[in-house]
Amino acid sequence: MSTTYTFDDLKRDVAEGRIDTVLACQVDMQGRLMGKRFQAEFFVESAYKETHSCNYLLATDMEMETVSGYAATSWEKGYGDYTMKPDLSTLRRVPWLEGTALVLCDMQDHATHEDVPHSPRAILKKQVARLEAMGLKAFMATELEFFLFDQTYEQAHASGYRNLKLASPYNEDYHIFQTTKEEDVMRAIRKGLQGAGIPVENSKGEASAGQEEINVRYAEVLDMADRHVIIKNACKEIAWSKGKAITFLAKWHYNAAGSSSHIHQSLWSIDGKTPMFFDENGTYGMSSTMKHYMAGLLAHASEITYFLAPYINSYKRFMAGTFAPTKAIWSKDNRTAGYRLCGEGTKSIRVECRVGGSDLNPYLAMAALLAAGIDGIEKAMELEPAFTGDAYGAAEAREIPRTLRSATEALSGSAMLRSAFGDTVIDHYVRAAEWEQEEYDRKITDWEVARGFERA
Repeated sequence: MSTTYTFDDLKRDVAEGRIDTVLACQVDMQGRLMGKRFQAEFFVESAYKETHSCNYLLATDMEMETVSGYAATSWEKGYGDYTMKPDLSTLRRVPWLEGTALVLCDMQDHATHEDVPHSPRAILKKQVARLEAMGLKAFMATELEFFLFDQTYEQAHASGYRNLKLASPYNEDYHIFQTTKEEDVMRAIRKGLQGAGIPVENSKGEASAGQEEINVRYAEVLDMADRHVIIKNACKEIAWSKGKAITFLAKWHYNAAGSSSHIHQSLWSIDGKTPMFFDENGTYGMSSTMKHYMAGLLAHASEITYFLAPYINSYKRFMAGTFAPTKAIWSKDNRTAGYRLCGEGTKSIRVECRVGGSDLNPYLAMAALLAAGIDGIEKAMELEPAFTGDAYGAAEAREIPRTLRSATEALSGSAMLRSAFGDTVIDHYVRAAEWEQEEYDRKITDWEVARGFERA
């Protein structure tokens, strides 16, 4: 990735007093930024080469709980270090934080300095390398949705996340006047991201009260995943700085639409000049490569769902009539299908995966999509006919797994993903999924208490 901000630029900014802090960040299993705040002088003298973090950061849950059952790290193994290797091509200023720059790091084995196989960035890089060997390059874009609240995170926590006040009292999908009232936050997000080297296209109101969407430019797949994690962190930090809160929960409230992260994807020649999904003589402009790729997505739809919907809450989003899909089928420009053909008959032809929620880890989601698509290409899978009509009412159509439990079973049993990612990687994430289910199964929810406190 090139952010047009180089290491030499950083050294100059440090010497002239414009930058005093460098955030060295790795991406955890949940897609969050974890790392250290370096005094900038020390970073440019030494830490730009490498630093270290505890290996438990790739084996914890949302609460940072040290979860048992992982082969890679445990109390028995002593929770040693991984090496954090800064990828200086990801270096950028962070305009919304005073005097701050940020760099993303690859996670490496402390002894061998090989990439940690189950680290999210390494998983995606492995699929990128497979494509490169085929003479192909993937471009993707993620549309991130979230809800904006008038309370701070601290106030929301103190209230037990009850009686939250949304930034809007009504559905604001495409509303200009309502989004004008939210422009203090959204303008800061757009300008901040643009200043951080992430080219923003637009923001808009989404399908429910208080719901927003931010869109950035299509990019090579690893660049897009890097942008995605920075965008989420930026949105939270900027909202917090303005006394607001943002949630990327896939389904924050029963009465509200879910928040998605639709992933647009296409393959190009290795030089990035020829669209390999486009054939002006093909059906809808689809090349045979695109048809095979799409067939792979559908053939492995259940197996890859965990990487698109990694939590219990993720599956609450898949409800008919909410613009979130329930069927893993493809259709032309049809928002009721899990996979939508966009850009018909043009060089911009692409497939939009509508399954993923805003809670996904982009590296894992994109890697899973690529692995499925590559399998479709390698096996020259035949694409089923396009679906037409309301997919919610298609009783016989292939369903998206309805629960985390069923998605975990499909993940564990996936020969394709085990071949593409490696058994140890799949076992690692199966354990993460199992733990999420185990924790939920033993918790008591507000719904259970309200339903049964008196009447049970």
